[in-house]
Amino acid sequence: MSVILDNSAVKNLEIKWRDRKRTIFGLPWSFTVYTLDEEALHIKKGLFNVRIDDIKLYRILDMTLERSFGQRLFGLGTIHCCSSDKTAKDFNIISVTRSDEVVALLSRLVEDARDKKRVASREFMMDSYDNDEGSDEV
Repeated sequence: MSVILDNSAVKNLEIKWRDRKRTIFGLPWSFTVYTLDEEALHIKKGLFNVRIDDIKLYRILDMTLERSFGQRLFGLGTIHCCSSDKTAKDFNIISVTRSDEVVALLSRLVEDARDKKRVASREFMMDSYDNDEGSDEV
């Protein structure tokens, strides 16, 4: 039995970045693979039991780069991402090489995906002076 896939249904997206989670001394001895294309970040974990998380780029809200002393010694960094995805609200891209370049690339691709989908992220900020209940001023 063979399966025929329609080429129009399968998108050939260019992979923008791919790396593995690094372990001791910055070696890629891990079963976690990160792949980034124009539409999503794919996180594949496991050897026997495999789990793949696909996070659409337009759902990523915020990114923070963290580099511990040990990571800085080996040129690594961890990117903490906050998203509006149901299954991966907060996730980490752990111990990857050239992490500062990855954050810049990911930021650019997130903005491009939002423009393409016409999605705007709305941030609600509350001014602490507007909600000052303990104030004695008249």
